[in-house]
Amino acid sequence: MNMSARMEEAEVLRVKLEVLRREHRDLDEAIHALEARGPSDVLTVRRLKKQKLALRDQIRQIEDRLLPDIIA
Repeated sequence: MNMSARMEEAEVLRVKLEVLRREHRDLDEAIHALEARGPSDVLTVRRLKKQKLALRDQIRQIEDRLLPDIIA
């Protein structure tokens, strides 16, 4: 893979990373709003928390691709 293609891939990953971070924040706000309403939507809150965890895993995978560990 040439340098130009790697740079383009990194830019795509950065954009995707920002989108996932925004979705993660939105879910966090939705969870807080539902929890503030009371315990009536426990299943919905649980489902949203699972989605939030999945997003966090995706975010970490992309971060690892963008900033790989360097073993010295």
